Amino acid sequence: MYAISPGDDGAELRPLEPWHAEEFLAHLERGREFITRHIIRFGEDASDVDSAREILKGYADKRAADTGFLHGCGWTASRLAFDERGMHRVEWCASSADEPGINGARRLGMTREGVLREAYPHRGVRQDIEVWSVLAPEWSAARACDDRDDHQEDDRQESITKSDH
Repeated sequence: MYAISPGDDGAELRPLEPWHAEEFLAHLERGREFITRHIIRFGEDASDVDSAREILKGYADKRAADTGFLHGCGWTASRLAFDERGMHRVEWCASSADEPGINGARRLGMTREGVLREAYPHRGVRQDIEVWSVLAPEWSAARACDDRDDHQEDDRQESITKSDH
């Protein structure tokens, strides 16, 4: 199993596996009100450990088949998808009402491809779903820009440090 550290605080990004069902359910219960406000149906069917295990098994099966691997996991997961898995496209779907989710897609350099109007019923209201994506060549170009920006910032910091001495 892979593990990726998204920062230097010791946290790790790992796949959720069926044997994590108890922990997964506890996190869902703790954040259910926030999670179900915008994220359509994610975890809604998890009401006990067995149903949580079935949800995680479904994701594990999709990952094993190399489909549905990525549904909005952020920069680290996109890097994993493109750089390590060799994928060509990453797609992000979010409710039009989910501003943080949409802002996340923008920060990842994704392109808004369209809106699936009233695509999903959620709590009695049909939700518009925005579809965002980034392709491998776009991702490579964005990474190159970020790398240049990082090096320029390093150069500026070095210059400031030298001028202070």
